[in-house]
Amino acid sequence: MAPTDSTTSELEKLPLAYAHSLSDSSSAYQPISSNSHYQKYYHYNLVITDSLQFRNFLLVSLTTIILAIIALVLILHFIPHKNKHQGTSIDFKLAINHALTFYDAQKSGHYPKNSPVTFRGDSGLNDGKSADTDLVGGFYDSGNNIKFSFTIAYTTTLLSWSVMEYQSKYAEIDELQHVSDIIRWGSDYLLKVFILPTSTSKSNLTIYSQVGNTISDKGDPNNDISCWERPEDMDYARPVSICDSSASDLGGEIVAALSASSMVLKNDTEYSMKLVKSAESLHKLVTSEDPKKQGTYTMVDACGKQARGFYKSSSYKDELAWGGLWLFLATGNLTYLDYATEAFKSFKNNESSFDNGVFDWNNKFNAVAVLLARIRYFRDPGGLYEDALRLSSNSTHSLMCSFLFNDFSRTPGGLIILKDDNGPLLEYAATASFLSKLYSDYLHHLKFTGAKCKSNVFSVNYILGQNPLKMSYLVGYGDKFPVYVHHRSASIPWDDHNHYSCDGGKKWLDSKDPNPQVLVGAMMGGPDIHDGFLDQRNNSRFTEPNIASNAGLVAALIALQDYSHGFKDSF
Repeated sequence: MAPTDSTTSELEKLPLAYAHSLSDSSSAYQPISSNSHYQKYYHYNLVITDSLQFRNFLLVSLTTIILAIIALVLILHFIPHKNKHQGTSIDFKLAINHALTFYDAQKSGHYPKNSPVTFRGDSGLNDGKSADTDLVGGFYDSGNNIKFSFTIAYTTTLLSWSVMEYQSKYAEIDELQHVSDIIRWGSDYLLKVFILPTSTSKSNLTIYSQVGNTISDKGDPNNDISCWERPEDMDYARPVSICDSSASDLGGEIVAALSASSMVLKNDTEYSMKLVKSAESLHKLVTSEDPKKQGTYTMVDACGKQARGFYKSSSYKDELAWGGLWLFLATGNLTYLDYATEAFKSFKNNESSFDNGVFDWNNKFNAVAVLLARIRYFRDPGGLYEDALRLSSNSTHSLMCSFLFNDFSRTPGGLIILKDDNGPLLEYAATASFLSKLYSDYLHHLKFTGAKCKSNVFSVNYILGQNPLKMSYLVGYGDKFPVYVHHRSASIPWDDHNHYSCDGGKKWLDSKDPNPQVLVGAMMGGPDIHDGFLDQRNNSRFTEPNIASNAGLVAALIALQDYSHGFKDSF
């Protein structure tokens, strides 16, 4: 008898669904045919004509199921990292509070009186004066006293994204105001770091990429790297690095940050509109630049020479797509979606293996793909964008599941290795956990039961102490965590009466004693590929935190935090 075709009313709203393919060994999940845009149910009238064959069929089916269960049990038993190192239960609520508190410790400028961090005060109040501008505020990047506009913008964007997806979760655990204040602190600073040309002047766009010095001048050997000095005690020069509209990546990331934060802070209508208008003006300037002049901010000495050893940018196209996409989400203007989808298609057509699977301050394309997939699932802007959106959803699904099916190497303890370059591992594991959990929530929200890709919760548990060393890499969380954090404020005693000079502070860098202050919520660089970790203050590879890495951890933690009402579409 022919099947009867019926499509549910909810699924009529969806541009694409996924089917689970058991026959294709190359991938755990495959999209259904592009000609079938809706998941459908089929009803059959079945009649048993041979009871013996039917019994045999049931016996074979039951035997197959039992064998499959046995095989699954054996697989789980012999994969060592899946169930090893399980300690106490994970308290995501506490971890989120800690990870956000780290940003309170990184604030520069006029320090808030009600801060939970008691060993910080006013600092950097002359920032920008060397360039005749006001650059007071923002966040110190890591354990030193430098402010990088690029990572402040990325941090603001990612934290805002996490709020837009999980605002109700933040509210339920009483952290919504906390994270919103952090986002506003970053947005306030980003509004200062660029100056738009006026209609009456012939000046060009100016973007300030950095405050602080990483390279010693011949006349003054002291700088933010060579000195071990609290930000409150800084007594050396704080030069400013200056860019123009050719710093396409920096401009694009600032556009993304202002656009994303405008949605988080939408209750303050005037401020939110200011953020959007500023983002639109900046986007127009950096995207209308002559393509021959577009580039990365670290290509030009005056703009990014100081940053090359820390945040050397490898492309600008992902940031321009990223910025355009967030502007579309903030405004609904399809012009920005046009720009983002064209940039994404261009990238996919010329895709290389560079940083495959990574989402971080330097590579936004995987995050762009997730956001485009979200737009396809929940907004369906029309057939004009279908090719790019289908491309994004297909590549997203493939990547998210590859995180979970051992397509990437792992440490013996099970931590995913997305960049094997002897650098920190945790920041990439955190963002991978965020993206995979978020995408899983998308599928769950759409009731794609045959295509669900479970979240990579193991990496976050690993960070919080379920690892071979049984050490939490989030400072202040758990019974065992690093105590020699590479951080000036945390390592130098907080004493209003003593000023430690550039060289005088180095005794605290070299001290064998633990830090006198606990830098609550700082995520370490983490272990090496063998699960080894050195808790040494002068070994920044292992023990230095930074604001960009912590943003990925916050996003992953809030995604994994239980919420009684389930996933909520906030955009």
